[in-house]
Amino acid sequence: MSKKRKSPEKSKSNKEKPQWNDKSNRQQPGKWENLLLGFLYSAQEALPLATIENYFLQEGVKAKDLAKTLDSLLHEGLITKSGKRLFKLSPNAPLYEGQLIQHPKGFGFISPVQQHGKSASFARDPFVSVSSMGNAHHGDRVLIRVLRTRKDLRPEAIVLQVTAHGSDRIAGIFKKDPRSAMVFPDDVRFPFTIRIDDYNNCNPTDGDAVIVQFTREPRPTRVLSGKILEVLGNSAKIDTQLRLVIEKFELPHLFSAGVQEEAESLSDLIEPEENREDLRQTMHVTIDGETAKDFDDAICVIKTRQGFRLYVSIADVSHFVVPGSAIDQEAYTRGTSIYFPGRVIPMLPERLSNDLCSLVPGKDRLTVSAILDFDRSGTLRSKRFTRSVICSQQRFTYTIVKQILIDQDPALRKLYKGFLTQLRWAQELAIALQKKRRQRGSIDFNLPEPEFTLSDEGEVTAITRTERNFAHQLIEEFMLAANEAVAELATASMVPALYRVHEPPDPVKIEEFITFAKTLDLHLPPQEDSPAWFVKVLDICRDSKYEYIINNLLLRSMKQAQYAAENVGHFGLASSDYTHFTSPIRRYPDLIVHRTLLRLLAKPLRKKSAEPAHPSFKDAGEFLSVRERTAIMAERDMHERLKITYMEKHVGDSFDAIISGVNDAALFLEIPDHCLSGSLAVDRLTDDYYLLDSKNHRLFGEITAKTYRIGDRIRVTLTDVDHYRRRINFTLATEAIA
Repeated sequence: MSKKRKSPEKSKSNKEKPQWNDKSNRQQPGKWENLLLGFLYSAQEALPLATIENYFLQEGVKAKDLAKTLDSLLHEGLITKSGKRLFKLSPNAPLYEGQLIQHPKGFGFISPVQQHGKSASFARDPFVSVSSMGNAHHGDRVLIRVLRTRKDLRPEAIVLQVTAHGSDRIAGIFKKDPRSAMVFPDDVRFPFTIRIDDYNNCNPTDGDAVIVQFTREPRPTRVLSGKILEVLGNSAKIDTQLRLVIEKFELPHLFSAGVQEEAESLSDLIEPEENREDLRQTMHVTIDGETAKDFDDAICVIKTRQGFRLYVSIADVSHFVVPGSAIDQEAYTRGTSIYFPGRVIPMLPERLSNDLCSLVPGKDRLTVSAILDFDRSGTLRSKRFTRSVICSQQRFTYTIVKQILIDQDPALRKLYKGFLTQLRWAQELAIALQKKRRQRGSIDFNLPEPEFTLSDEGEVTAITRTERNFAHQLIEEFMLAANEAVAELATASMVPALYRVHEPPDPVKIEEFITFAKTLDLHLPPQEDSPAWFVKVLDICRDSKYEYIINNLLLRSMKQAQYAAENVGHFGLASSDYTHFTSPIRRYPDLIVHRTLLRLLAKPLRKKSAEPAHPSFKDAGEFLSVRERTAIMAERDMHERLKITYMEKHVGDSFDAIISGVNDAALFLEIPDHCLSGSLAVDRLTDDYYLLDSKNHRLFGEITAKTYRIGDRIRVTLTDVDHYRRRINFTLATEAIA
């Protein structure tokens, strides 16, 4: 049956035309106006008419056209006249600079945005259509002119000029036929291909991943010329995919000779130091994942008459990494370690991350310790911090701790008999801390993450859900407690510091979520502007068919946590003071926090008036937040690549799926057992005409009234995967869902 019939709602929406807030300027301005605005912006000063005339003459513009352009811009108030023959930009001209983030379809957005003068600020990133892109490419820094603002508050803009070109090198897949050789960019945000004119003594084979340098053209074009710089090899191999991710996100991944030499010159000698406490007799242990190689935190729990004493001892990276050193500068540039399945791009050289700063068992290691005293209910009664030296007594994994504490495995309990008492105390304290945190409204999302199993050759042999157990929660509670304690000290001391902050969600997004939830017949509690409301919603949906969907949607409604000099609190944790202190091996913000803490310890604390946030903390917070987001995107991108490669071997297999989205063209699916997404085209539903009921987020059969709705579970069969677009396509399975 044909699937070209459209629902009334869809047909109606197709006829609607955009409505703009600014009705006075519906037409795109002339090219000469934009040329002049860009010229004056670049000058950054008033220009004499003769200079403007000379520039426009070189561009082939007639004098009468220039006169009309000047009159038009003066009339619109976009430029001003000084004296008789000097012209400059108006401070109110709607001009902005920012990086172009291009979509595979050619349009793009500008983010972040830098305003010109007194130009208006916007709630959303400006949109640039394909026709307004000029010759700008993804990654370029561009000057734009905002033309209008849509009803949804999205500004529309046109690119006036490229103020700084992005990289002219790009990774892609080499394809050769008898007539030509082309490279198709691996990053689909570059909507062009590269014709290879120079092989540069390289010899790629068809299908190889390569790095090329392309030549820009003065006018927009879909084909650029270029030369091969490097052949990466078979694109199916994980290490080749890793290089493609590195190129796509421009990740620094090689340490310079200077950094390596500096790292190798560091001494591993542990000598007595003034103000460094000897905690080597305290029974510290590490608890990490099976594949962990860098151990930056160790814990010890002792039961006291009042409750518990918790030691959280963190590798003293600041002892080895001197501010301004080559290692320090490189670590700041990277911002964070980036973890891929079976691979890592570390923030610090291996000499530090896997040796001097790694709290391996049986080795004396320099640390910074938070010593926290709690009562039996988990309330913090006192805290102190010290530089220390410890010797980890045991390296535990999450799995082993879970088997000891939860499963009560007799063999393991016998093997680790000497640690049973401390582990039991740790369990008691973690339970108390978790209960107290949840009582205050801290949000715990329940979203599975993928775990990739690799062969010795680096191929993905399985993708499963990561199972979080109580041991994960135990360590998480202790790290949260230490992070809060350090942040509370910084706040109380009124010193400039770097905080981990999380602002409340946008009310508009919450309203959209509530509207959506009503279509699922979910009875939500009255809305509150507090994290406790989110906890209630998650509890209502727990173990229901909508749990996965609601967790996803609520998480998307949240703002991103970030690093900042201004402490605005952490909404998701329901915490007024929070920072990152516990992972200086892999996060540069933690190293900054260590240095701040140690400066506090070096002098007596005294009450004083609040100090303004130090500019370096503000700048560092913004930069390191960007580096964190880049790392997250790179990790997700690698996961998607490996999922595509893995699923390619399973075409024809069937899977249990949850419908996570619906439109008139497709059902969007989540495969929870493998933590991957895909889609099922509506034209594959051949038993009826299916129409979109957008209000209730479902498709319904016109004849049978059969429905497919968000949250429904269905059985699907994998039909194909699209490497280039990273799409996984399904059809309905013939067998019923279990």
